[in-house]
Amino acid sequence: MEDAIELVFVPTPSMGHLVSAVGTANLLLQRRPHLSITVLIMKMPLFPGSNINSYIDSLLADEKDMHPRLKLVLLPEDLDALKRHADKISIFHAFLDSQKNKVRDYCINEFQKSPAVSGRRLAGFVADIFCTDKIMDVADEFGVPTYVFYALGAAMLGLLFHFRSLKDDHGIDASDFLDSDPDLNIPAYFKPFPVKLLPNLPFFDFTTRIREAKGVIVNTFFDLEPYAIQSLSKDKRFPPVYPLGPILNLNRHMKNNQESAKQIFKWLDDQPDSSVVFLCFGSGGAFSGPQVKEIAYALERSGQRFLWALRKPPSPGSVLPTEYSNPEEVLPKGFLEKTKSIGKVIGWAPQTAVLAHPAVGGFVSHCGWNSTLESIWFGLPIATWPMSVDQQANAFQLVREIGTAVDIKMDYRVDSRDPNNNIPIVPEIVNAKEIEIGLTSLMDYSTPNSVRTKAKEFKEKSRKALEEGGSSINFVESFFDNVINNLK
Repeated sequence: MEDAIELVFVPTPSMGHLVSAVGTANLLLQRRPHLSITVLIMKMPLFPGSNINSYIDSLLADEKDMHPRLKLVLLPEDLDALKRHADKISIFHAFLDSQKNKVRDYCINEFQKSPAVSGRRLAGFVADIFCTDKIMDVADEFGVPTYVFYALGAAMLGLLFHFRSLKDDHGIDASDFLDSDPDLNIPAYFKPFPVKLLPNLPFFDFTTRIREAKGVIVNTFFDLEPYAIQSLSKDKRFPPVYPLGPILNLNRHMKNNQESAKQIFKWLDDQPDSSVVFLCFGSGGAFSGPQVKEIAYALERSGQRFLWALRKPPSPGSVLPTEYSNPEEVLPKGFLEKTKSIGKVIGWAPQTAVLAHPAVGGFVSHCGWNSTLESIWFGLPIATWPMSVDQQANAFQLVREIGTAVDIKMDYRVDSRDPNNNIPIVPEIVNAKEIEIGLTSLMDYSTPNSVRTKAKEFKEKSRKALEEGGSSINFVESFFDNVINNLK
């Protein structure tokens, strides 16, 4: 009989990372009866009332409904550690530093002071890539390995590792490429990658110790990114890669928005199958007033049925979008009246439930990786409108390599800053004509072998990956072999 072992997950406190980390823990627990998992949860004190904190609250409240060998532990907050920092990046680093000691304290109490009581052997840490270097220090103290959890795609992971290797092995920084040729040859992509779509430079700072990990879990599946996964697997400088996805939360809690959800689905139920384009840009996605008007003009001119999750940009001193008390304040005059027979403007949206509805036929998205995987799971083509971080690269991959998307504005970016004065650069307005072309192309049912056909193909592949004998389940077994082999 195998010994009882435990893995400690330390996810980053953001919606996409925490949701997929908990989902991955559940997947692993289903496959190994001798395994227990503790998820150490960080709660960002800067975002009271945010989606991530609401999700954490719902997880902790419903813990009794979780897998019996899954334990959720909320780490103490440390507000004092954040007061000396001004910008978001330094605040985030300070936050992770403060949580490192909380992780250590928890594990000392759990695995050193009372190991006989717990009856479990600590087999390692599974650390989100954004806190890997912090957690590796703790893992080294306990003499156990660290495995990296990467909530994004394998191609983006390959991109980050490519630039990490250039810096570590050749002293070449990612910034050296910003004024170089327009396209780069990056091993994880089979087509030349446009320089203008690279993530902002601070994104590369979180990969400093990735080579020291014993393995990397990636939220993707082999058939979606075979080229990238094979590229990483062939590189002997990189740890073993385990694509265990798609890991999705298809039953998100809607307790605080049940009435809004009822109205949304009542409207969708009255629409023909596959006729509605759904516009939703993530928990942080919001546009300026002029850009909102251009989207509205495009929707009206296209004549497409639509469901539009319209969010208000953050108020001064805040970082998260809010709801409009009256959307007419930002929409063109008369828009709601003119489009009432074909469209509905909403605020918050239960995204996965909407994507699953038979009336929805296309998705205009910011291309966050979770949203990307959800669109693939439900077989929906995307019109890409990325905003920040990895989303431009995801859009490139969806349009140029995977083939399940059309482009609206692949190089749109809201997180750019002027290098001379560090002032945010306001993105150019995407005009109504560009948007209308994207909408029409997305909802085109007449073209054979279109993005719509590709989306249906990947829907089937995504589900087969998680079936018995599927690629992701096979990689789960390989991951466990790694964990057992690294037990001391």
